[in-house]
Amino acid sequence: MNIAITFRHIESTDALKEYCQDKVGKLQKFLRKPMKASVTLSVEKGQQIAEVNINAGSEHYTAKETSENMYASLDRVCDKVMHQMQHAKTVKVGSKRGSMSAGEFARISQIEVERELAANED
Repeated sequence: MNIAITFRHIESTDALKEYCQDKVGKLQKFLRKPMKASVTLSVEKGQQIAEVNINAGSEHYTAKETSENMYASLDRVCDKVMHQMQHAKTVKVGSKRGSMSAGEFARISQIEVERELAANED
């Protein structure tokens, strides 16, 4: 696990670094390969901005959040990345278990609608 933290227009503090490493480090348990994360913490026009980019093998996740508080921004951005990871896992598991893809479902639904319309016309 490699986490690089960059501060822009903000003073770096040990408390903020530790909090960032704890929050982003917890995301490792959702990944199969070691992650490389780059976290950018910045201030623009009074808004606290947290941006996270995570690479783990062929998986890439990124999120950006703005708020009045840097800790709140970090919490929200980590939640966004975790949601992306969970969605990606759901898609992988669904495809492995033989479920139909969205395109197949749409095609089958369209065929059923056309059959109903033809039956109603008769």
